[in-house]
Amino acid sequence: MRTTTLTAAAVLGLVALSADLTAQDYEWQGLIEQGRAIEVKGVLGDIRAIPASGNRVEVTAVLREGRRGYAEDIEFDMIEHSGGVTICAVYPTPRNADEPNECRADGRGRMNTRNNDVQVHFTVHVPAGVDFIGRTVNGDVDVESLSGDVEAFTVNGDVEISTTGLAQAVTVNGSIRASLGSSDWTGRLEFETVNGSITVELPAGIGAEVTAKTINGNIETDFPITIEGRFSTRRMTGTIGSGGSRLWLETVNGSIRLLER
Repeated sequence: MRTTTLTAAAVLGLVALSADLTAQDYEWQGLIEQGRAIEVKGVLGDIRAIPASGNRVEVTAVLREGRRGYAEDIEFDMIEHSGGVTICAVYPTPRNADEPNECRADGRGRMNTRNNDVQVHFTVHVPAGVDFIGRTVNGDVDVESLSGDVEAFTVNGDVEISTTGLAQAVTVNGSIRASLGSSDWTGRLEFETVNGSITVELPAGIGAEVTAKTINGNIETDFPITIEGRFSTRRMTGTIGSGGSRLWLETVNGSIRLLER
C-alpha cells in the first residue's frame, strides 16, 4: 500500500488542510471562499455532490478495480487557482502517448485511460455559497440540494442537479434533470445531450430568451412563451416574461420539458 500526503500553501484566500491517498481511496479537505468553486475531474466513475455540514469542502473517492490496471496506479492532483480548487483523478500515461496525462482547471488538461479501467467514484461535500463543477466521461453526475452555481459534464451518463443557484449541464448518452433556484444570470445557460431527455425547472416569474430543439421528441413548457417565427413541437424560439437571459435546450433523441419550480 502506498500513501502520499499532499500539502499546499494558502493561495488567494484558499487554505488546503490535508490530502491523503491510499491504494483504495482518497480524501481532501479545505476551505474555499464563497463564490469560488470546487472542481472535480474524473474519467471512469460517478460524481456525487451534497451539502457540507460546515464551511469546509470535503472530497473523497472510492477506487474500484476492473480487468485492467490497478488502483494503486491512480494518483490525485490538487490545483489551487484564481477560480478555486481543482482535483483530478490522474491515470498512468500510456506507453507511446504523444503527451503525458495532465490535470488542469476548467475543461483543459489531458487524461488517456488506455489499458486501465479502474473506476474512481467521487463524493464531494460542498458548503453553502461555494460553486461546484463536476466532470467525468463514463459516469453519472448527481448534485443534491446545493446553494451555489453548478456545472456538470459527462459523456456516457445521466446528470441530475438541484440547487438554489444557477446550473448548466452537458452529456451525450444520458438524460438531464435540473432544478434551479436563481433566475439571475448573464450570457447563456446550456443544457445539451444527444440521446436523452432534458427537464429543467425554473423559478416562477422568470424572464428569458429560450431556444429548445429536438428531433425525436416533443417540447413541453409550463411557462407562457411568446414564439418567434413558426411554432413547432420539436423546435421553439421565444420569450418568457420580459426576456433577457438566454436559455439553450437541445437534444436529438428525447423530449424537452421546461417546468415551473
